[in-house]
Amino acid sequence: MIDLTRLQAFLHAAENLNFSEAARHLHLAQPTISHHIKTLETELGVELFIRSGPNLRLTEEGRLLLPWARRLVRQAIQMRQMMDSLQQEIAGHLRIACSTTTGKYILPQFAARFHARHPYVRVSVLNCLPDQVVSCLVEEAANLGVVSYEACEGELECQEFFLDPIVLIAPVGHRWSARQCIEPAELLEAPFIVRESTAGTRRVMLAQLGKHGISLDDMNVILEVGNAEAIVKTVETGHGVSFVSRLAAGWALRQGAVVEVPVAGIDLRRKLFMIRQNIVKPSRAADVFWSFIHDPANMDLLRLAEGVTVPMR
Repeated sequence: MIDLTRLQAFLHAAENLNFSEAARHLHLAQPTISHHIKTLETELGVELFIRSGPNLRLTEEGRLLLPWARRLVRQAIQMRQMMDSLQQEIAGHLRIACSTTTGKYILPQFAARFHARHPYVRVSVLNCLPDQVVSCLVEEAANLGVVSYEACEGELECQEFFLDPIVLIAPVGHRWSARQCIEPAELLEAPFIVRESTAGTRRVMLAQLGKHGISLDDMNVILEVGNAEAIVKTVETGHGVSFVSRLAAGWALRQGAVVEVPVAGIDLRRKLFMIRQNIVKPSRAADVFWSFIHDPANMDLLRLAEGVTVPMR
């Protein structure tokens, strides 16, 4: 591999056609410049200069090398400048494992803002099942995770991300759509679509309904669906009612495709958490993102997550 110091010596000697002048520019002794040039000629197997007393002339090989040498030295300088700048910048690949529907709505917006602030960081949002997020962290396939349950055991650290409101939605024209509020007991009358057993939405729904003496066995469950958007579309077509994240139902509520039905005495909100490992090799990008999610500049995203404006019915 060609030594860049020797290339720089060649460049200055070629541009000045004088070893002493090259030595002055590079703050080296003239014999050192002569040694660099001779070593470079030996490495390349050619003569680069015709030496005639104090005068120098480039050989044909020297003229051919000159533009290549300029390019290589320029690129080496640019690379060093870039690496020096990264000492002050955050760089790398940040991977966030996410198991929640609402997290998948909000995280890309946080990631886009984070990248705009730190352009040398590439962010990947990894869609995972709830029980896969911790594994991704342990196996170091992800730097951070977003889950709908607090996971602060062992080597994990967690912080609250945002509150996710869960609402009851019904088809337009449903008998509840004109009601200001329904009683919990009325939920037993309707065909219900529910999330899968591992979903945080379902866990929070059952905990809250349990306070009113209602269990899953009491409800008329007609479908179990593992996707919030699919549930919203099914409700829109008139095939039942469901409790879903307001964020997931936001587009349908704004378009008037479904309606939100308040239930007396029931206020469903689940906490979403960001988690990370304590003992892994630290990642500057992950550390900064950990704080970035609660930057005051991002309060609009957190408000979006915690309450979508619903049009009047």
